[in-house]
Amino acid sequence: MVKMFKGADFRAAMKEQRTLVVDFYADWCGPCRMLAPVMEGLSDEYEGKAEFVKIDVDDNPDLARDYSIMSIPCVMVFKGGALAGKNVGFAPKDAMKEFIDKYI
Repeated sequence: MVKMFKGADFRAAMKEQRTLVVDFYADWCGPCRMLAPVMEGLSDEYEGKAEFVKIDVDDNPDLARDYSIMSIPCVMVFKGGALAGKNVGFAPKDAMKEFIDKYI
């Protein structure tokens, strides 16, 4: 299950050094809406290995700025409290799985 995070949730998870797959998105973004079911499906496959979260860039502009999010959707993998990988734009399930597998 993909969880909705706000800035405070994200900062707490980073302090705990949890493995996160973060989908930076916006409700008005067509490719973001296309990616949502892909991420939901992958969250089930990676259960116990990584936590899948969504962060709305419109509601959390500070995080978007801190991580230089210029285009969405932007999926980032964080391990041990640090950015491990970044993928910008829509990707089908197999391509997204290949990207995530590099870092999990």
